[in-house]
Amino acid sequence: MTTLDARTTALVLIDLMDRIVARQLAPHTGSEVVTASLKLAEDFRAAGAPVVAVRVERPGVAEQPPGSELTAEVEAAADEVVVKRTIGAFEDTGLHELLQARGVETLVFTGIATNLGVESSARAAADRGYRLVFVEDAMTGLTEAEHRASVDLNFPRLGEVVASADLRLG
Repeated sequence: MTTLDARTTALVLIDLMDRIVARQLAPHTGSEVVTASLKLAEDFRAAGAPVVAVRVERPGVAEQPPGSELTAEVEAAADEVVVKRTIGAFEDTGLHELLQARGVETLVFTGIATNLGVESSARAAADRGYRLVFVEDAMTGLTEAEHRASVDLNFPRLGEVVASADLRLG
């Protein structure tokens, strides 16, 4: 069981957008990741911890592809929405400043794709000194092998990997 301080912890939901959630993903489906992420968001909000949803826009493109908005449920669950234009969520987005203003020291990550948006964001967060927690059953990859590589090899070097059922806010 991992217990985190709700006063200094934020949930970060990566790229839970209709066009990404609808893709063929593994080992978890997009809808499974959204459901798990929304349950966590509910728990975080009940504990007074911030929920930040991140979505991507293609730079220099006036009209984004269909499905580029967050799923409606994720948008409704977020306290803040951050738009990124790179793989990671920290480059020129104001995310770090937003988190610092709220006194956040620990980030709990969910999202799609594990080895792309989540991992890139996590590496940037680690560089900025955040404690990192990764919820394995609330993220997924384009393939199971890519997901497993991040979860089994990379994330344990950056932080702690947990199941959603084993995460508590205190």
